[in-house]
Formats: sequence, C-alpha cells, structure tokens
Amino acid sequence: MELISGNQIAADIIDELKTEVASFSGRKPCLALVRVGDDPASVSYVKKKEKTAAEIGVESRIILPPETITQSELETLIDDLNADDGVDGILVQSPLPGDLDELAIFRRVSPAKDVDGFHTVNIGKLAQEDDTGFASCTPAGIMEMLARSEVDLRGKHVVVVGRSLIVGKPVALLALQKKAGANGTVTICHSATSDLPAITRQADVLIAAIGRAGFVTADMVKDGAVVIDVGINRVPDSSRKSGYRLVGDVEFDAVSPKTAKITPVPGGVGPMTVAMLMKNTVKAYRLHQS
Repeated sequence: MELISGNQIAADIIDELKTEVASFSGRKPCLALVRVGDDPASVSYVKKKEKTAAEIGVESRIILPPETITQSELETLIDDLNADDGVDGILVQSPLPGDLDELAIFRRVSPAKDVDGFHTVNIGKLAQEDDTGFASCTPAGIMEMLARSEVDLRGKHVVVVGRSLIVGKPVALLALQKKAGANGTVTICHSATSDLPAITRQADVLIAAIGRAGFVTADMVKDGAVVIDVGINRVPDSSRKSGYRLVGDVEFDAVSPKTAKITPVPGGVGPMTVAMLMKNTVKAYRLHQS
C-alpha cells in the first residue's frame, strides 16, 4: 500500500505557481474572497486560502459582508467584482447563511472569474472538454493527484460514490475526458443505488465523496484498488483538545491494507483543493491578460 500525500503534491504545485507568478510583469493575479458571516469553518478555510495566496504572490482581497446582507445586496457586490478589472478570480465561501440562494450567487459570478468552477457555463465547458473553462477545485485536485501518482485511468473502471455538483459529477466528467490520464470507464453511485458494495468492488479506482464517516468498509473494496477519500467528517474524540478528530468517508485502517494506493484524511484531497484554487486563479489571470 502506498499513501498518496496531498500535502506533498499540493506543496509541489504551490512551488510551481510561485515561480510562475514571479515571472509576471505588472500587477499580480488577484483573488476576491467573499465570506458572509462568521461560521468558524468558513473563517478557517478563508484564512488558509489567504495564506496560500500570499505564499504564491497572488493578491487576495477579503470581503466580509454581515450575515444580515440581503440577496440583492450580495448580488450587487458580486456584480461590482465582476466589473472590476483588477480582480481575476472570485470565490464565494460556502455555505452561505440564512435564506441566501447559494446557487443563484454562484451563477452571478462571471464565468471568466469563476475560479471555483460552479457556474453553469463552466460546468458546460467541462462537459464539452473546453479548456477555457474552470473545473471545480476538488475534482481537478483529484485528477492532479492521480496523474502525479502515476495512476492512468485509461481502461480502468472508476467508481464515484456521490453525485454532488461540487465533487461527484465533475470528477466523473474529468475521468471520462479524451485526454492523457483520463479515458476511464465511469460509474456514479448514490443513495438510490442498489447493491452498492457489488459495484464498488468492481472499481479499479474508487472515489468516495458521500460525506459519511467510515462509510466505505473493507468488504466494499477489491484488492489492489486505488482509493481516493474526499470526505472530511468530524467525529467526537474526548482525547483531543478540540473534542473531535477528522476522518474520511473510508474506514482507513481496515481498507488501506487492501489497496495499491490510498489518500489519508487529513492530508489527502483537502490540501489539493486550495492548490487548485490558486492554479485556477493564475489561469484566470492569464486569460484576462490575453
């Protein structure tokens, strides 16, 4: 069993981006980070993104509207960022509080600045294999991890557990693409799938993105599979100062001995998401400058 270190791969990408950004003349790429309210997880995620941007040389513009902001006020704020030539990428931190319509806000962001890859246009470009769009960061990070770990999906059966717009659907589209490293045969499973273990046991590459701690057990994985664990779940742990620990969607201790390669949680897919956000921001800057 080989552990796929998202921490190491993300660090390599950040070093590459640092070199790339240092070569730019004039202004540096700029990422606007919009965080509504003070949800502790959102505060932590935005701080991490801000820190990584600074490390690379990307300017981050932090915008902190109050939880009382209305839908129309938030849409106006997004419109202003869309119109600002000094901003290359816009990220609205999810989840949004209260009655704010998250999907409408994601669609309000200009597709050319949608570095999260959630806009309808960018999802359409992904389906059409149009590289001028942006793939959402976690799926793009999964593909990067696989490529840099010498896992070629050509001819492989890729089983995705989860059908979210953020992970499940886009990673399936990426794995299907007619490109080097992709060309997989993809099955998407979800809550209505019959006899899920029978399907997951067929997987050469199993991507677990269902959001349930320890959902994938050893009897669901065939020997020699590659397992990518996207889940980040908090489970109570009185031995920790925080009172909890982070675990994935895969029962790691039982599953890992059966695998050829597996990602840990934490330190697997998570760091890749931030690295790919920065990669998308630099791409948006280049497209903006052309």
